[in-house]
Formats: sequence, C-alpha cells, structure tokens
Amino acid sequence: MTQTLTRRGFLSATATVLGASAGAVLAEARPFALGLTPVFLSNDTDLLRNFQNYLQSSMQGPVEFVQRRTYEEITGMLLEGSLDAAWVCGYPYVQHEDAFALVAVPVWQYQPLYRSYLIAAKDSGAQGLTDLRGTLHAFSDPNSNSGFLVTASDLAALDERPESFFRRTIFTYGHRNVVRAIAVGLAESGSVDGYVWEALTVVEPELTDQTRIVQRSELLGFPPVVCRIDRAETPSIRALQAALVNMPSTATGMNALTLLQLDGFTPGSSALFDGIAARMRRLNARG
Repeated sequence: MTQTLTRRGFLSATATVLGASAGAVLAEARPFALGLTPVFLSNDTDLLRNFQNYLQSSMQGPVEFVQRRTYEEITGMLLEGSLDAAWVCGYPYVQHEDAFALVAVPVWQYQPLYRSYLIAAKDSGAQGLTDLRGTLHAFSDPNSNSGFLVTASDLAALDERPESFFRRTIFTYGHRNVVRAIAVGLAESGSVDGYVWEALTVVEPELTDQTRIVQRSELLGFPPVVCRIDRAETPSIRALQAALVNMPSTATGMNALTLLQLDGFTPGSSALFDGIAARMRRLNARG
C-alpha cells in the first residue's frame, strides 16, 4: 500500500474516522501505561512532555510513558499485560501479529510509510550495500525493521550474512545512536530509520552532517502503536486511538505533532506491513 494522503484528505479523515470520543474518561484508577521504543526522538524532554500532556488532556486521565533499552523488553511487557499499549516497530508487530492489534499508525510526509536508510561517514565513497563490505556496521536493535531486518534481508538475497559480510557489527539500541556512532567514528556504516535520520537533520544537524545516505529501502509500514488484541475494544484503547487520530484537530495536538515532525496518525491496516512480512520470510528462508 503506497497511496499518498493529501493534507486536506488526511485532516478531514481524522475528524470522522472514529466513533469513539477522544474525551472518553479512563475508567482505571492507575495511569494508562504507554511503552516507548527508539522509533522516534524519545530522549527529547520537551517532545515527551508535550506529547504526554496532550494525551492526558484528550484521554482525561493520567498517562505514563514507559521506556526500556530494547524492543524486546517493551514487546515482552506488552505481551504479559504490564503495558496497555506501545509504540513499537513494524518488525515486532508482524512477529506477534496474532497477539497484537493496531491502534494507530503515524503519518509522515502524508503517508503511513517510511524507509530504512543505509548510511556511512560523509567522506565515504560507497554507492550501495555491496560497497560497505568489510566495514564496522552499526545496527539499532535486532528486532528493528529499519535498524536490522532490511539490511539483513538484503544480505540474505545476496546469500550473505551480516556477521561475515561486515568486518564487525554492533547494536547501539537507538537510531540516534547509530547516527552518532558514525558521526564520531565509532562505526563506518549503519542501518537507521529514515524518519529519525531526517528528523535529526532538523534538531541535530551536526550529527547528520557527518554522515551520508548510501541507500534507501522501499516504502514500508511506519512503526505503529499497538495493543494486545484482547484489549483492542476496551474504553481506554479506544480513547487512545481517538486521541492520536484527532491530534491535528486541536492546537495542543498540532504542537505535539510539530515536535514529533509528523503529520498525524491513522488507524491503518495490517496490509501496510506486508513488505516487512516479505522481508522476514526472505531472512528466515536464508536460515
């Protein structure tokens, strides 16, 4: 699915797509627990505060952000029920599609899609993946689509493996950390979320200026917000979905979106992640 959304079409859709009200009061006494992974600029204090304030106002109840170092930790907490929802990557969503339901998918550049970038040091002459053979390569997380799966599956198509193709590989556990590792010379190449790289060009250009894009992947489903499938119709999840999808309709929501560098959120569909599922099959077939 690669159909783009116009600004007018997207904004009008947000006003009518949900029957649930974003003002639904959370019935639970405890805060709504939303897990966050490094799929956006999660160490930006102003961004987090504004996003949290918007959600609490819209959902009319306390919202707690829960952050962990790895995708695996957040995914496990969501599966066991200690989180109400989580902003994860498309890779763990597809891995657990029988257990997870989509709540909302971010819209970036008018599409609920993004790309993985292969990047290298700014003075690198590499023009594609094969030119990065023998480099020290930084991955984000073993359960990241853009930060691992895309590159690993591209290598599988060449009958190669990361551990033998690259001189050495490291996991930085954060897309910003991948960019930083290359910018300061700790790594020579890396696999990174294209949205994060582009966002960093705005807020930390001194980092991205030390890197260059070597290769872009095809468009793939943007990292979604998900919940356990057995909780998808609960009032709190419906309130979260309405709050996210209706963000462009309020000044506070638009302020949060500006900091996130997103256009909004859409309910989305599982078909958005078919490309990630195909890459998983390619990697698994390689063994």
